[in-house]
Amino acid sequence: MARRDLTGAVDFGHLERYAGHDEALVDEVLGIFREQAEMWVQLLEPTAPAGAWKDAAHSLKGSALGVGAFRLAEACEAAEKGSESEPAQKARQLDRIRDEMDLALADVAAYRHEKALQSLKPPPRS
Repeated sequence: MARRDLTGAVDFGHLERYAGHDEALVDEVLGIFREQAEMWVQLLEPTAPAGAWKDAAHSLKGSALGVGAFRLAEACEAAEKGSESEPAQKARQLDRIRDEMDLALADVAAYRHEKALQSLKPPPRS
C-alpha cells in the first residue's frame, strides 16, 4: 500500500492502467467519481421503491468499479440484489455503502493531495 492509500479502499494501480497512465484523465475520473458517489448515495433512501433503489445502487457500483473501489462496488451489488428488502435491511446496506464510500473518498482525497504535492516539486536535474 502506497503512502497515498490510507485505507486500501481504492486500487489506484487499476485506475492508472485503465486510464493509460494519463494523470490528467485519472484526476478527471476521480473528480467525476466523487461527484457521482455523493449524488447516487443521496438517492439510496431505504424507503425508496425497489426500482429506484436498484438503479441508484447499480449506478454507484459502476462508478466504484471504474476507479477500483472494489469493496464499495461489492456493497452496492449486495444492495442492488436486495432491492426488494425491507427498509430496515436497506438501511443496514446503506450504512455499509456509506462506510465503504467514506473510505474510498478518503483515499481519493489523499491520492489527489499527493499528486498535487508532487507537481510542486522541481523536476530532477540532469
